Amino acid sequence: MRTKLILPLAMASLLTAGLSGCMVVVDKDGTDFSVGNSWNSDWEKAEKRNRANIAQLQPGDSLEQVRSRMGVADFSEGFSRDGVEMVVLYYRTQRTAEDGKTSRDECTPLLFKQGQLIGWGEQSLQQI
Repeated sequence: MRTKLILPLAMASLLTAGLSGCMVVVDKDGTDFSVGNSWNSDWEKAEKRNRANIAQLQPGDSLEQVRSRMGVADFSEGFSRDGVEMVVLYYRTQRTAEDGKTSRDECTPLLFKQGQLIGWGEQSLQQI
């Protein structure tokens, strides 16, 4: 009779011990680092940081100020229109596909004319 009771208790103890190591860690900005989600955290944090930094931009900020604040752009373009230097920096701000790659449609463009920020977003880009 005791043998029948010991086996279920031993199994329950092993299961309990095995589960005690499982946990979910969430950092101060709410990012979930549980198994299966930690690979997402880097780009999610970058997107959140980029959105927060873009929200602080002001027209007239210099290209150097913005690069210092934002870091390296995901994409960039430079061209001249009627002798005026134009630069477009693209920073990832949202995910559209779970393919592990950053595409331009996942980025917010920042537009510079003669080294000064003149606008950001798709609508600004369409106006040039």
